[in-house]
Parts: sequence; C-alpha cells; structure tokens
Amino acid sequence: MATVQEEVWEILRKLALSSEETNRKMQETDRRMQETDRKMQETDRQIKETDRQMKETDRKLKEVTTAIGRLGNRLGEFVEEMVRPAVVRLFQQRGIAVHQVYRGVYAERDGDAMEIDLLVVNNLDAVLVEVKSELKADDVKDHVSRLDRFKKLCPQYAGFRVMGAVAAMVVPEDTARFAYRQGLFVLVQSGESMTVGNDDDFTPSIW
Repeated sequence: MATVQEEVWEILRKLALSSEETNRKMQETDRRMQETDRKMQETDRQIKETDRQMKETDRKLKEVTTAIGRLGNRLGEFVEEMVRPAVVRLFQQRGIAVHQVYRGVYAERDGDAMEIDLLVVNNLDAVLVEVKSELKADDVKDHVSRLDRFKKLCPQYAGFRVMGAVAAMVVPEDTARFAYRQGLFVLVQSGESMTVGNDDDFTPSIW
C-alpha cells in the first residue's frame, strides 16, 4: 500500500506531465496561429498585387482603346479624303451632276439628329454618302434609317431626289449585296482610287 508521501509524489508527477503536455499544446497552437497569420499576410499581399496588376491592365487597356479610337478617326478621315474627290467623277459617270460636296453635315430637329459624312448635291439631286473603313450590314441599316429621316431633318431638300451611297476601303461581298438590294450605290477601293461596285443594271432607290 502506497504511503501518503508516495501518493503526493505521484500526484505531483502527473501534474508535471499534464503541465508539460498543456505547454506543448499551447506552443503548437501558437505555432499554428503564427503560420495562419503568415498565410493571411501572404494572401493579403497577393490580393494587393493582383489589384495592382488589374489596375495596370485597366490603364493599358484604356490607352490601347484610346489609341485605336484615334487610329479609327484618322482612318475614317483618310477614307473620306479618298472618297470626296472620287464622288464627282463617279456620280457624273452615272448621270448625276455634282455641284457641291459637303463634308460632316449635321442636322437636328424635333429631338432627332443625324450626321452625314458626305452630302453630294446639284439642283435636283442629293446623295448621302456614308464613309467607313470597313462596311458592315449594321452600317447599311443605319444609313437607310438616315435616308428615311433626311427630308424631315433637312426640309430644304424636300423637293429633291434623294439617294444613298456607302463607301469603304473594305466591303465584304455579302454586305455589298445587302447594300445593293437596299438601292444604295456601293463605292469600293480599287487600287489607289474608288470605283462604283454596282453593275450597269442597278437602279438606285429614291427617297
């Protein structure tokens, strides 16, 4: 039978062992907490770096978009400069006299507005020319809408025979056929000049 002294020593031994185990667990918990804190700091750093990279990407994208926009404007101006001297020759070949060619005509009336790239006129005829670097079907639809509203916004041409034309450096065949079916002249690039893509049987729509 153990003496009281032996029992006391046994209790103290167990307490010591328990204390060591508790201290070990606390140290392990502290280590894990430090590791978790390190991972959170690393995650926070990565989030900040990702945010910085996204802002840098957004900045570069805006710069590229602006540059493309400027290039598109210059290209549009370049195409207009090609088309403007050509329309006199091209429409006169089609029996349409050209007295004036106006560039960038803007009209606004009753809450509606439009801008016409080139307006070709004589005493009886007015031809609205839409100029693009590359012509798309939606450009043709927009131009037909513009022609439908032209006399309302420009009543001084109410008695004129109004026709439409589209001109571009690049005109896909399906888009050219679509414009042809709408009764529009299709002006396309041929070498260093422009030419009428419509055949001799073409009859323009009159608005």
